[in-house]
Amino acid sequence: MRDVGAGAIEVERLSKTFGQLTALDDVTFSVPPQTVFGLLGPNGAGKSTAIRVLTTILQPSGGHAEVLGHDVVREGSTVRGLIGLAGQYAAVDPNLTGRENLRLIGRLTHLPRSRVRPRATHLLNRFRPG
Repeated sequence: MRDVGAGAIEVERLSKTFGQLTALDDVTFSVPPQTVFGLLGPNGAGKSTAIRVLTTILQPSGGHAEVLGHDVVREGSTVRGLIGLAGQYAAVDPNLTGRENLRLIGRLTHLPRSRVRPRATHLLNRFRPG
């Protein structure tokens, strides 16, 4: 593995098997800090499996992965405390705006009410083009 903290996500030779099925085979990538990263590929390529390993839902069969400098196997609890995960269909109501979704998630994760609106605005401003 590279220097700890080199990237927000560091994956080296990651593999995951389910019996005879190989879902991940020797995957390596690095995501720099403060980067929006898309993990793309066809159905069955292992994207969901990789995310499940990085979020500590699954244990890898081989290789190594770190999130924010923490090993996903040895420091799973720490990793879970540092990350958030929103699925492809995260909205409870498909008619919610991005701002409304952020406010909803803030409330669902028990962010103090006084911080929900400012945090949603901050996040939207961070990703506003221009």
